[in-house]
Parts: sequence; C-alpha cells; structure tokens
Amino acid sequence: MLAILIVMGIAFLLQGLFGFLQMKHLTNEFLKLRRKGKVAFGRKSGGFRAGAVVMFLIDDDGIVQEAKKLEGTTAFARVKPLEGFEGRYIGSLTQADGPDRHKNLCKAIEDAALTYRKYAAGETIEETPTPGLLAKTELAVGSLLDKTRKKAAVR
Repeated sequence: MLAILIVMGIAFLLQGLFGFLQMKHLTNEFLKLRRKGKVAFGRKSGGFRAGAVVMFLIDDDGIVQEAKKLEGTTAFARVKPLEGFEGRYIGSLTQADGPDRHKNLCKAIEDAALTYRKYAAGETIEETPTPGLLAKTELAVGSLLDKTRKKAAVR
C-alpha cells in the first residue's frame, strides 16, 4: 500500500515538473514572437482530447507574418510551426481554416481571430477561466442525470 502511494506521489511530481517545463517552453516561444511584433494568441483546452494553443505574429494591419501551434495531450508536446496562414488577415480566420480532424486546433484559431477582432474594435478582452476536469465531469454527469429524468418523466 505504501509503495503505491509513493509511486503515485512520484508520478504526480513528475507530471507537475513536465507541465512546468512545457509552459516554460511555450512562454519562451511566445516571447520570441513578441520581440518581433504583435502576437494574437488563441487557446482551446482539451480535457480528454488534445488541447491546442496558437500564436500568430501579425503586422499593424493584422496580416499574419508567422504562425505557431502547441497541440497535444501530453506534457511532451512542443511548439511547432503552423503552415498556411502567412499573408492572411487574422480577423477573417474561422474554424474552417484549420486542418481537418483537429477540432481543438480549429477552435484555437477562431479564438485568436476573435481576440484580435475585439482588440481592433477597442473592446475589453476578458480572461475567461477554463473549467477544470472536475467541473467538466460534474457538468457531464449533471447532463446525463437530466436526460435520464426527462426519459423517466415521458414514460
């Protein structure tokens, strides 16, 4: 029993360490882009799927100069180039512009475009906290219970 607790503790610490290293890598890549100019940032958390973060280096007119992404389910994912966006106006990007079969990456691209449009319009950009795994699980269980109750009420 003690051995299991020790292994779980070590795994928890390693996960925290690898998560920290991944965030440090993301921050360094963001700072490299930021030194070159304005950066539009979009994110979509994944839960049980691969989460995604996109960064677009843009000029004063909102034209994408360089694009990067961080996508993956593990802490070993690293920032990589995101091809095909150079020369495009960021405000016009939508989910359809992202690669097929990468739902969260497409949503992160749309989030970056929305953030840029708000910035360009002079609106306040509020940081929206993403619900954690426990909150998402609670919502899913509540939704299932509601569906079950509705089916029982119909019978």
